[in-house]
Amino acid sequence: MEIEVLKSKIHRLTITEANLHYVGSLTLDEDLMDAANMIEYEKIQVVNVNNGNRLETYLIKGKRGSGVCCLNGPAARQGSVGDVVIIISYATMDFEKAKSFSPWVVFPKESNKL
Repeated sequence: MEIEVLKSKIHRLTITEANLHYVGSLTLDEDLMDAANMIEYEKIQVVNVNNGNRLETYLIKGKRGSGVCCLNGPAARQGSVGDVVIIISYATMDFEKAKSFSPWVVFPKESNKL
């Protein structure tokens, strides 16, 4: 049997930009992606702490060390610059393996820095 579990979480990032007229996705500082073991085009869930909105999209690499967290396309309507969000990704794995699996969890500091 397989089960879906939390793979990675970046807890309490600040939205730095919102670009409504972009194709879609979330642009994220590549340093944060690496720290959370996330890759470009990975499906993610974005949870907005300020307004309770949740959305699914995918990641695009942002400039390393920039602290960028930009909602693109329709996602830009789900949050505002300055809102705090949680970025989550999930993985499917064997039930027994999942019992001992530990997710990557990142707690960014001010300005979305590690």
